[in-house]
Amino acid sequence: MQRIGLTGGIASGKTVVAGRLAEHGAAVIDHDGLAREAVRPGSAGLDAVVESFGPGVLAADGELDRAALGRLVFADTAARERLDALVHPVIRRLAAEREAAIAASGTGAVVVHDIPLLVETGQAEAFHLLVVVQAPADLRVQRLVQTRGLTREEAERRVAAQASEGDRLAVADRVLDGSGSVEALREQVDALWARIEEERLAEVDAGL
Repeated sequence: MQRIGLTGGIASGKTVVAGRLAEHGAAVIDHDGLAREAVRPGSAGLDAVVESFGPGVLAADGELDRAALGRLVFADTAARERLDALVHPVIRRLAAEREAAIAASGTGAVVVHDIPLLVETGQAEAFHLLVVVQAPADLRVQRLVQTRGLTREEAERRVAAQASEGDRLAVADRVLDGSGSVEALREQVDALWARIEEERLAEVDAGL
């Protein structure tokens, strides 16, 4: 089984990469999705978040109000660290469960962990291959404003809250350029997959 870590700054194009890898047959474990599962209504994770940040982070239907929580944690480093301490252990447990289920299905799987904060959470050494999707910070801010309805100030805070471009590049085994078109990025993924597939088949032949 090949374990690949996929990361990149917010609005860098990482979602496009994850989707294309899934189309090629990779088993993608979406840590953002696991983060939502960790705080689903009725969960201990949501109870802990509400206890720490107050009932104002709950929507009327009992779901976590992610926008309200975001306004708190992206404006306050200590608050963001408090949230991470509550949620990240749950995400890692859920990810390990997903990976174990994939591993139990047989050899030869390619498992991609799509982790926005991979570098920030110290997981850079945990994977056979670490892929970073890179795009300039100013472009990512522009994308956040245009596609997610954030103000420029909100977008800049979210970009600044993540690892720097240099930190991500320092641990990358492969770098994909997310600054161009979606099609150009998908083509880069296709080339990457060809190399991954060669290694996967070699592992299968070797009985690994």
